Amino acid sequence: MEQSFRTPAQWYDGHNAIRHEGEAVWDGGGSLHLRSFSSEMDVALDDLEYRDHRGGELVYTSKEAPDFRLIVPEDLPPGLAAKLPGKQVYGGWIDKVGLGKASAAFAAVSLAAVALFLTAPEWLGPRVPESWERNLGQAMVGDLGNRLCHTPEGDAALAKLLDAVDLASMQVRAGVANMDMVNAVALPGGQVLLFDGLVQDAETPEELAGVLGHEVGHVRERHVMTALLRQFGLSILLSGANSGLGDTVFGLASMSYSRDAEREADEFARKRMEESNVSPLGAARFFERIGGDSEAEDNSLVGWVASHPAPRERADAFRKAAEGKTFSPVLTAQEFEALKSMCEDDPDVEEFDFLF
Repeated sequence: MEQSFRTPAQWYDGHNAIRHEGEAVWDGGGSLHLRSFSSEMDVALDDLEYRDHRGGELVYTSKEAPDFRLIVPEDLPPGLAAKLPGKQVYGGWIDKVGLGKASAAFAAVSLAAVALFLTAPEWLGPRVPESWERNLGQAMVGDLGNRLCHTPEGDAALAKLLDAVDLASMQVRAGVANMDMVNAVALPGGQVLLFDGLVQDAETPEELAGVLGHEVGHVRERHVMTALLRQFGLSILLSGANSGLGDTVFGLASMSYSRDAEREADEFARKRMEESNVSPLGAARFFERIGGDSEAEDNSLVGWVASHPAPRERADAFRKAAEGKTFSPVLTAQEFEALKSMCEDDPDVEEFDFLF
């Protein structure tokens, strides 16, 4: 294809007010040669900027010479027209790619940003360093002080129960919180609390083993950080909670996990209980009671079940895990009683403070 061409042109060279009339010659390179009887000069194409379209002519200015003007016919060959800057309607890259393509690209980027934001807790939570999570837990909950119940016999029973559901060398910390609520919570930083209301409601130690194993599962599978990010956003990584300790613990206990996370925590509990030869029937019985499948249904359990999925489905899974197997008691009757009475028998235990 023949690249060179010439066309009539008018220009002001930027040094004086003389209007030059001659021709512009382009050899297919990166510059335009202007020549007339009164002036001759080369202008780099990438130095030109579109200025105006008037009366069938295009007007260009120079980035380097503010007073320079080049006026050429609008019917330029396509090859040169492609080299010259076009009219800037929306600015920058939008004019280069066109409004339609720019809108499509913007929509794609927006959808990707929304998808990234919505899924961020799922992929970011497990990747938050455990040291960060421990610091966050310390910032949110701090020292529980005397709000956890302690007696030598009760502490030993709880440790035995924890041994059955957390077989790792570095165990999570577990405690019985002096709260008359049927609930349990996994705190950021690797701490699990059974509320005294739940301990009092349990009919067998195997029920408590199932709940404790479930909450330990949330810790081990890094669900706590994921749930915090989903519920409170990325700001949770930068600041702790501002409310009182009781409200913070209550808020964490009300925090919801995904159905998949709940099932994963249940599966963790069943595996640990199987490895420790602890019957899952106690946990099945517990879920049947909170699911209303029994005459022993207790409305006080509604708070715990509200944040967890389908009790009947969970009871079936724990009951199925017991089929064809025999088990040993996880605690003796005396140890279970020591666990149940540890809050009542602890003379120094304090109440949690609530702002509501």
